[in-house]
Amino acid sequence: MTDTQTSLHRAATEKPPFYRDATVVKWLVQITTLAVTLFAIAFLVREAGDSLQAKSIQTGFGFLEVDPAISLGEGIDTDPATGGRALWVGMVNTIRMAAAGIFLATILGTLIGIGRLSSNWLVAKLASGFIEYMRNIPLLVHIILFFVTIAVVFPDFGENVDPITGEVSQGPWNGVFHVSNKGFSVPRVHIDNGFYQWLIIVAIGSVLGRWVSKRRQALQDRTGQETYPVLSALGVIAVFAAVGWFIHPIFGFVGDAIFAPIRDLIDGTPQGPVQILLSVAAGVVAALWIRRFLAARRTPGGAAKLTDDDWFRVIFAGIAATIACVVILVLWPGLSSWLINSSRDFFDVLANKFGDGRGSVGDDPPFSVSMPDIEKRGNFANMGPSGLNLTQGFAAVFFGVVLYTAAFIAEIVRGGILAVPKGQTEAAEAIGLRRSTMLRRVILPQAFRVSLPPLGNQYLNLTKNTSLAIAVGYTDVVQVGQTIFNQTGRSLEVFIIWMLFYLACSLTISVVVNFFNVRLKIVER
Repeated sequence: MTDTQTSLHRAATEKPPFYRDATVVKWLVQITTLAVTLFAIAFLVREAGDSLQAKSIQTGFGFLEVDPAISLGEGIDTDPATGGRALWVGMVNTIRMAAAGIFLATILGTLIGIGRLSSNWLVAKLASGFIEYMRNIPLLVHIILFFVTIAVVFPDFGENVDPITGEVSQGPWNGVFHVSNKGFSVPRVHIDNGFYQWLIIVAIGSVLGRWVSKRRQALQDRTGQETYPVLSALGVIAVFAAVGWFIHPIFGFVGDAIFAPIRDLIDGTPQGPVQILLSVAAGVVAALWIRRFLAARRTPGGAAKLTDDDWFRVIFAGIAATIACVVILVLWPGLSSWLINSSRDFFDVLANKFGDGRGSVGDDPPFSVSMPDIEKRGNFANMGPSGLNLTQGFAAVFFGVVLYTAAFIAEIVRGGILAVPKGQTEAAEAIGLRRSTMLRRVILPQAFRVSLPPLGNQYLNLTKNTSLAIAVGYTDVVQVGQTIFNQTGRSLEVFIIWMLFYLACSLTISVVVNFFNVRLKIVER
């Protein structure tokens, strides 16, 4: 080996100085960034505390336990006893609107996106016009326009109230559907005392239906004959649901035999063992995750070379488990007590639902229907609590966010369809598939692989856009929070609650979308 070769070999094998080592630099940058972030948070919190103390502004979340003395326009509780209950009503209203809006906007956007690619000139132009109209006008303008339209176009309740006697008559369509400038009211289906017993029978039917589906699918794969596995499973579930409607009281014993003993067992559980059990569970979960992570990176020969990011994840899992143990054992010893009480209350509710001597289980059906009604409050007629009411504010915000988001979803779906190779369409046409079957079986499943990530962004936008409900007086979490901090002056605390609520909603939507995104991705062989 010549001197030049020796020098090159030495340069290639010698370890670089630590300040030039990529591994050291990467870890040093991450640790420094984390330290700076924690320092900045601590500095800002301390400065905010000093400023609030200098201005004699008290902070704390005690207002959540105080009666706010407010009445809400709609929700699960229109006369909340505490500030926390009022905020919870607003959160439920927001979640209801977001969940229903995501469902309807997805269906409507998909249909409009397909319609824009239709060979029918009228359908394609109508879809294009809808998309351009909705996308190029601000959402707040749409919401206010819907609000004003409902107030001006639809009649009031005057025609349903006798001016002399004050008696309320039935609304249009024989009282089944009320339309007015105060909103819409339709029959409301709600669960009754027999729902939970009936649900057990449906669950048994679902298990059997899944088994039937697998058998039918295996037969189809083996013979090539169309066996309709999904329809077969749905048929089995429907049969069990129909039979369970009449025999569901036989499961009324579940409250006494299962849930009541679990409730009593939890009620007598000491806190100390629960703390230890939670700490051990945190360590076991971290150890299992690390073991699974290392196994996924092990080669067939048994060796595994971890990158810096891999080591970071392993170390982070161990640190997270350690922090969890410290919180459980030292910083939050009351966690075990809270967990025991919550679990006890949960099984107590289940025991009552199934009837343990305090709940009622008889021949009540699983579902009941409440027809919409009109009631007179003072000198004014309003929708009663019996039906499913879409108030003026709810309807304006709901139609606004659904149609606005559907326009964006339509463009995403259109782009996803165009991203499917043209050969897929030609192959489907070559084997004689109808257009509807081709869309359902070939094009849309591949299009949604491309469309799902941007669809998740639209779901997040829809959920956050519901905060514009404050413009039309709908009692969402923002409107309720504003009312509370106007009364209590606890604006900082309410803003923190808002941030945590919307963060939780966003993370939940992201987890669900990522779950389906992983399920839809192409598995390479």
